Amino acid sequence: MLRRDRTIGDWVAQGKVAVLVESHFDETEFRGFNVFFPANGYEVVYVSHLWGQDSLTFLGNDGVETVTVTTEVDSVRPTDYDGVILIGGYAMDRLRYQEQIPADGPNDAPAVKFLRDAVTAMDDVGLPVGGICHSLWLFCADPALLKGRKVTCAHNILADVVNAGGEVVFDEDRRAVDTWVDGALVTGRHPGVVDEFMDAFLAALLRRSPVG
Repeated sequence: MLRRDRTIGDWVAQGKVAVLVESHFDETEFRGFNVFFPANGYEVVYVSHLWGQDSLTFLGNDGVETVTVTTEVDSVRPTDYDGVILIGGYAMDRLRYQEQIPADGPNDAPAVKFLRDAVTAMDDVGLPVGGICHSLWLFCADPALLKGRKVTCAHNILADVVNAGGEVVFDEDRRAVDTWVDGALVTGRHPGVVDEFMDAFLAALLRRSPVG
């Protein structure tokens, strides 16, 4: 694929990473993403369900950071980006909310449908998909997305992940490992390992050419 360069401020973007976000997102990860990926040539695009609005502003877990989102998750495809990350905190629990429950079939919240397409692209063409801390809650909305995949996650949601078919990887002390890479799926245990998580996700990005 062709390289796509876009000048943003004083850096040149080689590609772009979609970060799914909602209220109560983890602020440590938010600040890390906003520095690390641009410094390594990737524009960060925050994506959410906007409920018919042109934009929505979301507040982080600590009540300090805000992010204003103008990209509706229903209007984009995972393959429009070089990679997709689910931010931690309670944001992904909010994004799996659906107003009406289908009588038969999986969760059809817009962000879940987006993640379903992202996982398909991950398996088919190696699109990097990342989740850290509580963010695997979005995967748990459709157990088909986690079944048989090796991951790490916050200990708080370990049972949710296992019940959804995920295989949590432990260290010798019976703690979930800090980070784990399963194919193009990159997962991190909590915000304290965000630097290691971002390094692993960047490595996954660099194994593929930018979209374009």
